[in-house]
Amino acid sequence: MTEWRTARQRGLASCHACGLLSRLPADGHGHCPRCDAMLHVRKPASLARAWALLLAAMILYIPANALPIMITGSIVGVQADTILSGVVYLWISGSWPLALLVFFASIMVPLLKMIALTLLLITTQRRSTWLPQQRLKLYRLVEFVGRWSMLDIYVVAILAALVQIQSLASINPGPGAVAFAAVVVLTMLSALSFDPRLIWDPLDDQPDVDRPGEPHVAKS
Repeated sequence: MTEWRTARQRGLASCHACGLLSRLPADGHGHCPRCDAMLHVRKPASLARAWALLLAAMILYIPANALPIMITGSIVGVQADTILSGVVYLWISGSWPLALLVFFASIMVPLLKMIALTLLLITTQRRSTWLPQQRLKLYRLVEFVGRWSMLDIYVVAILAALVQIQSLASINPGPGAVAFAAVVVLTMLSALSFDPRLIWDPLDDQPDVDRPGEPHVAKS
């Protein structure tokens, strides 16, 4: 019976740039023979970078929701709105579907992403073998929804471009918009920094054996 082994156990690594499978030198680092990109068995300092970016996002999540995200000026005065005040206004004005959309996309999605990333990082750092397939699916979901978390920023940018043409009113992004955009970008970078292959490493307890096949040899 053929013994199942991982690429790491065979001393192989896939290039992140071009996808070429190569055999690594003994120290586990090298360059792709096709595109000369750096090759690693696992992303260097993956958990440390992911934790740093995630903690920064958690800190900025508070001002992102507490500070005004949009400042509206007109002949009757100036009004500053946070994300939550905008949701409340949409709800009481009868636009409850849009209110639910903004609430979910702008408040719940970033919060759930941070909770999911925290779960992934803690279980991976503890080398847990708990539900690896489900954790991998959770990571893929977090990575997929990251780009759809900028709804408020898109709305503010479009409104500012449209209303600035008028002479009686103006709309400008507030400091909360900067913090909110930073939260979205930081959580996306945290997800990209995390190496999902680390989820499977605690399960790879089989000893190394001879490496079959003839893969490309990475450059030192």
